[in-house]
Amino acid sequence: MVSDPVPGGDIIAVRDLVKTFSGPMGTVPALKGISFVVRPGTVTGLIGPDGAGKTTLMRILSGLILRDSGSVSIMGHDPGNDPLSVQRSLGYMPQKFGLYEDLTVEENLDFHSDLHGVPSSGRKGLYEPLLSMTGLGPFVGRLAGKLSGGMKQKMGIACSLLHKPPLLLLDEPTVGVDPVSRRELWEILHSLVRESGSTLFISTAYLDEAERCDDILILHEGGILGSGSPGSFRSEVQGHAFELIEGSGRPSRALDPVISALPGVIDTVLAGGHLRIVMEGAAPPRVPESSGGFRFQPVPPRFEDALMTRLWHSRKDLEQGRATRLPWVAGKRIQGGKGEQAIRVEHLTRDFGSFRAVNDLSFEVGHGEVFGLLGANGAGKTTTFRMLAGLLPPTGGSLMVAGEDVRKFPAKARQNIGYMAQKFSLYGQLTVYQNLRFYSSAYGISGKAQTDRIQEVLKFFGLTPYRDISAGLLPLGFRQRLALAASLMHTPAILLLDEPTSGVDPNARRAFWRIINGLVMDGVSVLVTTHFMEEAEYCDRLAIMADGGLLALGSPSEIKAQAKTEDLPAPTLEDAFVTLLSRAAVPSGLPA
Repeated sequence: MVSDPVPGGDIIAVRDLVKTFSGPMGTVPALKGISFVVRPGTVTGLIGPDGAGKTTLMRILSGLILRDSGSVSIMGHDPGNDPLSVQRSLGYMPQKFGLYEDLTVEENLDFHSDLHGVPSSGRKGLYEPLLSMTGLGPFVGRLAGKLSGGMKQKMGIACSLLHKPPLLLLDEPTVGVDPVSRRELWEILHSLVRESGSTLFISTAYLDEAERCDDILILHEGGILGSGSPGSFRSEVQGHAFELIEGSGRPSRALDPVISALPGVIDTVLAGGHLRIVMEGAAPPRVPESSGGFRFQPVPPRFEDALMTRLWHSRKDLEQGRATRLPWVAGKRIQGGKGEQAIRVEHLTRDFGSFRAVNDLSFEVGHGEVFGLLGANGAGKTTTFRMLAGLLPPTGGSLMVAGEDVRKFPAKARQNIGYMAQKFSLYGQLTVYQNLRFYSSAYGISGKAQTDRIQEVLKFFGLTPYRDISAGLLPLGFRQRLALAASLMHTPAILLLDEPTSGVDPNARRAFWRIINGLVMDGVSVLVTTHFMEEAEYCDRLAIMADGGLLALGSPSEIKAQAKTEDLPAPTLEDAFVTLLSRAAVPSGLPA
């Protein structure tokens, strides 16, 4: 796909684009002379690790910021010299779309129509197909703030389409959106291309979404790491992907760090309950005979395999990504409190006025277990987490954490908990070092022990270069690293992780889960929510929530078994999630 732009032949044509920013660490190159074109009537996916330059590129294309040098043509217009013409011709949906939560769905549509100069007389006829396409029709009178995350994203797309643009720029529109809503969003996007001939340029953190694109552009550290169709990327790694089908009786999660350290191994990840391995060569890993019997079988390649291979060859983040054991935890057996279970939830309820967010919920989490809490946006997961952390009182039921009654002794319970909230909850004005010092002090760590612990954290999480940078200025992946580091300063027995990798690139997600698996090996119990179904495969057991209650409970294989049908004999975990929610007929548009 990368080539010299042909004037008039492509809807986007970029040549030698350069953009730098000045910051606390000096001049930072965001885009390093990139060139590419986008063909009309296609879906082009923009992929890359955090800080690769994706959002910067989107903002330059939309005319919101100026380039330093190079040329950009959007349908024959230069967004730097003629931003208004460009903005009239495209729809742009940034990562945080500007909906007004105190306005209704219809009032938001009216506001964005005013911005784009859409005549009042034709608005009703314009709104109806958009509302129908996005499923927002029943909610025109509802406040935007009362919609679920998925419905807000659909509404953002609807607002971007009001002036019928031939080009739509979408910056990670599905981040934090549940699998059901993600599928619906992609159906909407593909129908746009089929029915109206629109062109989509879309960045995404979900690599399965890249497979749905006609073309893919990979950015890495401001440069282009590769481009082409999904099939062309897959062909690069044909014969290099394998699946571990027997590993001396040990679970795949425990074998991940063992296999990933073998020579020639590029990538390891759990997929479908099995460990998937990508090799530098076209042969499976060579495991020492002393390790026991291992058997591997070839599997079809994926775009993700090609991406991880290219990133591996770039030799970046390897040391941090391979680390698995925290220096101050490794080898110690963390005690999970005095209860038989690390967490016990019985008949938990939480009401907000007349709305019941959590409804008679019961489950248990064992010591040293990874327990996943899944559900559509608005199912009640975050509300449950906040009650477990002692931040929100329950309306009814009981909560036991590390043997302590959270309702009666929340402070005692919190001493055993590390909580990583869904939204970045550290102090953005404080530096990385100041945040770590504050959190360690709050948990009673001081003196030399505190100094040593902070230095270990900075080194282990790759935060040393950012030590004196304000936390709010960090790239998303590094903000997540800092948030996890802060939650682990006091060596908690229980970790509560609320969508910890939302919006984070694949490299960072793998590094994150290797750390979590290392903690579990040392006895830490983990309760996690996620919208990445491949991450849910790392869980020992899963609970799927719907309407605040429990819909399904079991291991990943047991959950998948519940969704088996003649038409779907071997469902993926995402298939099972979508199927079970569809059977329950969960209504859309619930509060997030």
